[in-house]
Amino acid sequence: MSLLKKLKLKESFTDTEQRIADYILTNLDDVPDMVIQQLAENTFTSHSAIIRLSQKLGFSGYRSFKVALIHEIQSNKHTPTNVDPNFPFLPMDGSMDIAKKMADLTIETIRKTLVKLEKDKLNKAVDLLQKADKIFLFGTGDSQIRARSYQNKLIKINKHLIIGDEYGEAAWNAMSMGKADCALFISYGGNSTNHRKIIKYLNSMKIPCILLTANTEQTTSKLCDLVIEVPYDEFDFFKVGTFSSQISFEYILNTLFSILYAREYTKNLNSLKRKTEAAKKWELL
Repeated sequence: MSLLKKLKLKESFTDTEQRIADYILTNLDDVPDMVIQQLAENTFTSHSAIIRLSQKLGFSGYRSFKVALIHEIQSNKHTPTNVDPNFPFLPMDGSMDIAKKMADLTIETIRKTLVKLEKDKLNKAVDLLQKADKIFLFGTGDSQIRARSYQNKLIKINKHLIIGDEYGEAAWNAMSMGKADCALFISYGGNSTNHRKIIKYLNSMKIPCILLTANTEQTTSKLCDLVIEVPYDEFDFFKVGTFSSQISFEYILNTLFSILYAREYTKNLNSLKRKTEAAKKWELL
């Protein structure tokens, strides 16, 4: 049985030993740096009480107990755990507990997203983006932040992206699009009434639409030329944040950008060098 589990179970612990165990579990970030005197003061106990607890757990004393505790804490950092995407951390979690859970959530979300990706869909999406004169990206709330990040990347390879929903101009932006353009929608639930109307219009005008969503059953999905699915994890409206969905969207957008870049790698790299040199010359950077 692991040391941390023994501390949580508190089998045959006295009241004093339970208090020490609770303090250690609540302060795993700090206890490894504490000498026995500090731990005794912080738990309102004594050196002998801490040594007795260490021996009860199978160690010769506090020093060997602390070495084992540090080893287990470090090992746990590399052991993935299941994290609730709606509530990935709890109020009693320490700083490093939260850091570990967010890392696990990020890694697991990207892994799940990768499993859902299909080579043909990725290549088709990049085909549409590559030949588009202008790219219009529609996304509201947190998704619009992803749009801005993508806009910043694309401009580096001379692809100009317009954020369609910006300033409430979604309808006007949609009506300004031509057949040589491409629309990219980011919608986790895929049930935006406004987006559905715009996609219907673009569909009637034969303007290609790509949708990133977790809900492929909505009418919106069926109207688009291409749908790239993200994992359906965040099912609770009352949640801490949209961590999982935004990680998925960011990962897919980064992947699409990278494929675009790789298709004309040397050209894009040379263009970036020229721009960087020119910007330095004119002190623009």
